[in-house]
Amino acid sequence: MTDTSDTQPLRAIFWMLITGFQFVTMTALVKFLGGAIPAGETAFLRFALGMLFLAPVLPALFRNLPSGPQVRLIALRGVAHSVGVGLWFYAMARIPLADVTALNYLNPIYVTLGAVMFLGEKLALRRILAVVVALIGAFVILRPGFRELSSGHIAMLGTSLGLGASYLIAKRLSSEMPASHVVAWMSIAVTIGLSPLAIAHWVTPTFHQMLILVGVAGLATGAHYTMTLAFRCAPATLTQPVTFLQLLWAVLIGMVFFHEPPDPYVLLGGGIIIAAVSYITLREARLKRSITPSVPATKV
Repeated sequence: MTDTSDTQPLRAIFWMLITGFQFVTMTALVKFLGGAIPAGETAFLRFALGMLFLAPVLPALFRNLPSGPQVRLIALRGVAHSVGVGLWFYAMARIPLADVTALNYLNPIYVTLGAVMFLGEKLALRRILAVVVALIGAFVILRPGFRELSSGHIAMLGTSLGLGASYLIAKRLSSEMPASHVVAWMSIAVTIGLSPLAIAHWVTPTFHQMLILVGVAGLATGAHYTMTLAFRCAPATLTQPVTFLQLLWAVLIGMVFFHEPPDPYVLLGGGIIIAAVSYITLREARLKRSITPSVPATKV
């Protein structure tokens, strides 16, 4: 009889490869839409359409309503995630795929800093140095003073802050309710939070654009599901390195479909951030902590 424990790491790597492919494909679809649909509306439709894929969870969700303190946390997370996601969709239409992907790797760094400020985590010297290295990587990508920064690059920094704050709140909520409920309430809160912005600048999508938006919602939901399957099979220390292939895929897709030449500074800066995030992940695994998330855990 086959020892299934031997196949678990391979399954984890497989599911994380699928996760990364879905996230990068979703990003490419958003990039393909460009500025045809306003960023706020695109973000709103991603979550509104995503609710269709969460329909099986909704009956149990409304049978077990959150308490008052949980409602406040859900609302706060909705605001943070709405800001992060709105800025991400804004950035996607304005900067190369590789830039977006590389700067996304900063999210766990912001979570590490937030855990210190808001959760009372201690920041040892090694982790401080890793955070500093990651920020150096961000400067290599952005190169302020050496090139003109677009509003998309600034928006991506805001994205990391918003999604990092969202993760910290989710970490608190996950100790009080099932993970599926945490995801579902977040989707509801973000849909509500983005609706005023979407309505204010509404552009009716064409049939073709709506198909793309359904694809974005489906890929995002599917990626979070396959990420969960990967985490069930193996710890983040194994699956985390696989997620960094997304930068390579983003470069290739940018070259082939959007005629974006590879930027060596983006690859170098992304590599520096990857090294810092990997170190923090391995360090926390040795100390048996789980504050800093894997990279996909802070995706849209």
